[in-house]
Amino acid sequence: MRSHSLKRRPALALCMGFTLATLFAAPLPALAQNDKMTAIATPAQPSAIELGTGSLPGATATESWHSQYGSVFARNVTVATLTPFLPDPAKANGTAVIVAPGGGFTSLSMQNEGWDVAKALAAHGVAAFVLKYRLNQTPQDLAAYEAAMKARFAGGGGGPPRGADPKAMMAGIATQVTDARAAFALVRKRAAEWHVQPDKIGMVGFSAGAMLTLATALDGQDAKPAFIGTIYGPLTTFQVPADAPPLFVALAADDPLFGNTGFGLIDSWRGAKRPVEFHLFEQGGHGFGMYPKKTTSTGWFGEFVSWMTMHDWIRAGA
Repeated sequence: MRSHSLKRRPALALCMGFTLATLFAAPLPALAQNDKMTAIATPAQPSAIELGTGSLPGATATESWHSQYGSVFARNVTVATLTPFLPDPAKANGTAVIVAPGGGFTSLSMQNEGWDVAKALAAHGVAAFVLKYRLNQTPQDLAAYEAAMKARFAGGGGGPPRGADPKAMMAGIATQVTDARAAFALVRKRAAEWHVQPDKIGMVGFSAGAMLTLATALDGQDAKPAFIGTIYGPLTTFQVPADAPPLFVALAADDPLFGNTGFGLIDSWRGAKRPVEFHLFEQGGHGFGMYPKKTTSTGWFGEFVSWMTMHDWIRAGA
């Protein structure tokens, strides 16, 4: 990626902190104990649709994939895509959700925070679309990338500090917001084909993807999600507009990034008198996603479905 202005460098440093979640600091999920990065072939993605936002400017490294924690990750994504996971037409309820995996804007947890989430939503009659957004460039060599990340986060921490400027946090992800806006535009363009109601398209994001979800909802442009979910994302205070979408938040109290940063995001939504539901689980760490774990954080998806059902985005009993 081209060098960023001094104004954007602090924001990018904050963004990079999210890689701590999937790489080194978070407790390893049950059934996924192998934290070693292992290069894998790029999986077939026959349903992936290029979003037309162009190739990442100045990119020299090419897209590559690796396995870790029993899941798969993409890195050095230079062309954004959207992959549909459509429900059985007999179950389709007209609601759609764009799913934004996390990974610190240097990788994407495509399975645990992308495909598996989308499949689960489709089972409830929701048309789900996994967003593979463009990423900040990292060393092409996987071992070099792993070493760089370990060195960067050897001291722990890495999340945004309490009171971080939300606008500064968002300033460094304009490329990714462009990809998210294009995803909304594509789903609305093909809404009839995919049996989606254009005014019932929401977005859910994980970690860095949660940050992208907030940015997409709050940038005041044309995406305008009907609702949003942020799963183990930042709880920074934001200026919330009067028409902000309903918000669902899930976080573990022992999250090493955001478990002790206050609840400014919740207060912001409540202060704006906008709907918000917040689940703070005692345990779960960061990056639990769809991994099966004995902690109650595993229940976040069921709570999300219940919340969507309460708002009639999912049919009761689906």
